[in-house]
Amino acid sequence: MQAQRALSARSARNLRASITRDEASVRAAQKLRYDIFSAEYGSDLGATETGIDADRFDAACEHLVITNELTGELVATTRILHQRETARCGGFYSESEFDLSDLKQVSGTFAELGRTCIHPDYRNGVTLGMLWTRVAEYLVAENVDYLIGCASISMLDGGQRAWRIAQHLRQSYMAGDAFRVHPRRELPHLAITPTTGDQDISVPALIKAYMRLGALVCGEPCWDPDFRCADLLVMLEVDKLSARYARHFMRRETA
Repeated sequence: MQAQRALSARSARNLRASITRDEASVRAAQKLRYDIFSAEYGSDLGATETGIDADRFDAACEHLVITNELTGELVATTRILHQRETARCGGFYSESEFDLSDLKQVSGTFAELGRTCIHPDYRNGVTLGMLWTRVAEYLVAENVDYLIGCASISMLDGGQRAWRIAQHLRQSYMAGDAFRVHPRRELPHLAITPTTGDQDISVPALIKAYMRLGALVCGEPCWDPDFRCADLLVMLEVDKLSARYARHFMRRETA
């Protein structure tokens, strides 16, 4: 019975998504980020306040939060940094990890998605679809041409899995030369243990969602020692969002 109540609480009809700068909502998002990232990457994230993942970019971002209205629990979040706001925080977050000089020569308006996380109990198509639907609405409303973001892969195993996934994605989803970036801190090269088939190529769900929407990888991975992960810069052309997956997400959200 308790399991049934828990499942009911996670039902789509109880979830509400909003974009906010409200201080209390941002604080709740920062706590969720810390809880998720510290557990999954085995890092304290360089946090200056216990249990809170915060940085200078938060104040310049719009924060998308998904809340379970039945319980009041914040269950998913991401943040969007529009190009027009970057002067407030010294550029995009990804510029601390990658040289974006070539990318920034591309004509058009950019926005950056970051710090995306979903509570483990809510990692399903409904929550992910709701998150992407709200992001897409924002991109269209704000006339964004390109969405960029750092896609992270844990290195808790020493980096073997991260290297395999990074190379797999680069082979299958590489962006054109105009969108190439260069890591400021290259991922340490490893002696990769031989595998057969697709062993260890288990691409994280959020990165899979990027790729299904048409995102491309912009170059070699960067090593992020604070998060103990490998980051790939990915780029999505808003006009080329896959209509198939956009419709899919919309259906799942309203199901």
